Amino acid sequence: MNLPFTVTQNELSDLLLNLSPIRPVFIWGAPGIGKSALVQKFADDVGMECVSLLGSQLAPEDIIGIPQISGDTSRFVPPKMIARKEPYVLFLDELNACSQEVQKAFYSLIHEKRIGEYHLPKGSVVIGAGNRSQDGAIVKTMSTALVNRMFHVQLVADPQQWINWAYENELHSWVIEYITQRPDQLFSEPPKTEEPYSTPRSWHMLSDALKEYGAGEKELSENILRVLAYGAVSSKHAGLFLAFVKNLGNKDILNKIIKGEERFPSDSKDRDVLYFVAQSFHAKLLMELPADKQKLDKQTQYLTHRAKALIKDLSHINLELAQMVVSSDEGKVLPEWFMVEIVRDLPRLIKNEK
Repeated sequence: MNLPFTVTQNELSDLLLNLSPIRPVFIWGAPGIGKSALVQKFADDVGMECVSLLGSQLAPEDIIGIPQISGDTSRFVPPKMIARKEPYVLFLDELNACSQEVQKAFYSLIHEKRIGEYHLPKGSVVIGAGNRSQDGAIVKTMSTALVNRMFHVQLVADPQQWINWAYENELHSWVIEYITQRPDQLFSEPPKTEEPYSTPRSWHMLSDALKEYGAGEKELSENILRVLAYGAVSSKHAGLFLAFVKNLGNKDILNKIIKGEERFPSDSKDRDVLYFVAQSFHAKLLMELPADKQKLDKQTQYLTHRAKALIKDLSHINLELAQMVVSSDEGKVLPEWFMVEIVRDLPRLIKNEK
């Protein structure tokens, strides 16, 4: 499912607070984007225990329980995990990964907060979550009857909100500083092949590994750093992260270059620095230049003016990197009006790119 509108982490927390007490909410989103953590945080915030059931590992009897004979009749005894006396948050994770039989077992639980004769304690909340079909995760078609029993929201990762969370939870400073400079790399779409890729969860995982090794407090071998980075996030992002770590002393170099206080490094021994700076420059232009030229303010007017001069300077040092700055990236392209000016002022650059 792809909804026409999405919500950020903070917006989801607000929606859960207002919607989940009256109707079950289903959260759609890619793996590792933070669905489970946000539901747990919501439960903590409202002071209720969070009980998680993993849809991909459930059988119908795990929901409806087993029959028990009582006199001349029988009744189903719900599982202890579900049958509680105090109100709680029931989190049905990977709900769209369970079989049709298990989905049927959820009908009354989701719609009426009931299993047979057992009713969830008053005030209990039911929240579901699942991945999208394009994510390459285990998903099954959700029945229309189940879809129609829930509110649906689609979660996306907001870099600034994640950075704020990362500071609060004391993630490793290298990870926080890197995502601060490259917020576009917090999340990448799941690849078609079996390989690590970047998500809020995988950057958190890298942070944990760096802290466990004492990175920053003691020197780590280049090989260990490479293993940690490439084992957690996408190979492209891992390479750039390693270049960033190697050149932490130059972390403000892009801002200084834009201000005219420094120039692009041109020495062959600084090639990795140049590559990182060029990538950061590319990301900055993608994020900050408006699609409509009429919406330029003083800050983006200055950035536009400097960008054209800097791209020309960069082309004299490394034409390939200059071409990379104006190229598309995962479907994202620079504004058309800016590219028209680049073609006019730097025809050699565009000609060579083609």
